[in-house]
Amino acid sequence: MVPPAPPSAGPRAGDVSSGVGIPGVSGKFPLGVMERSSPSLGKAPPGAAEPSLDGLRRQAAVAISQELSRLACHSTGPSTWIHQVRRRSSLLSSRLEEKPFSEMEMSYIKQGEEALQKSLSILEDREGWKTETVVNNGDKVLSKVLPDVGKVFRLEVVVDQPLDRVYGELVDKMEQMGDWNPSVKEVKILQKIGKDTVITHEKAAATPGNIVGPRDFVSVRCSKRRGSTCVLAGMATKYGAMPEQEGFIRAENGPTCMVLRPLAGSPAQTKLTWLLSIDLKGWLPKSIINQVLSQTQVDFANHLRERLAGPVARSC
Repeated sequence: MVPPAPPSAGPRAGDVSSGVGIPGVSGKFPLGVMERSSPSLGKAPPGAAEPSLDGLRRQAAVAISQELSRLACHSTGPSTWIHQVRRRSSLLSSRLEEKPFSEMEMSYIKQGEEALQKSLSILEDREGWKTETVVNNGDKVLSKVLPDVGKVFRLEVVVDQPLDRVYGELVDKMEQMGDWNPSVKEVKILQKIGKDTVITHEKAAATPGNIVGPRDFVSVRCSKRRGSTCVLAGMATKYGAMPEQEGFIRAENGPTCMVLRPLAGSPAQTKLTWLLSIDLKGWLPKSIINQVLSQTQVDFANHLRERLAGPVARSC
């Protein structure tokens, strides 16, 4: 967290006093600019209601944008910085108009961020991982026991498809996963919150021989894309509109995540790392749980490859 700036001791020589600062640009715009462009920004007449803070911010953004346009028209030199500042003030205006998130929505966003940060911290610690499975094609599953989480599994594979193709299948077409992954019966998005967060309900198919009966999950999922790396994280949550379902045991995810990045030296291939942490609930021996979860990851990689090798399916 950046510490607050110390109180100003007053304007220094060369400063523009009583001005309005603009992010990303040194110096300030004189308050007189705003007064000329928008007289209503002055103090309210006696007896009149004071304008709201949001209203003043909108008026300020409009006034600054108008003044920047005037300066750009009369300037004989480069005006790139003016356009940059104007764009920022336009963004400020649009953000002020955005519908704010409710308290409940903010709690879901924070849960998604928490799942992402916790998952990445687990993956970044390279110590203590034990090999569970190694496949001939190089796919491998590792495991590790964490004091506050339990046993987690880590799948590492390379997919012969570019990152955008893999990302699109796992995120944009999330609800189609039941079409190609036999371990999943259905994935349904219950609510979208902003650009990065969704609440989902997932029904898992029973394992062969019904060793593990039908489970379902309610999760908050967070997707982040930074440059050439994508992270899809999630964890169990509560959602009032999706109570426990008859015929299913409500299991819990989390923290879990998938990390996608282009394979070094081969951008047409994608390195996929999947951290899996699940509490299946019920009365299951740990040996069975460990076997089922590690095999689920290996099977997932194979089914994903088959899906990506086929024709591109349009998302609904």
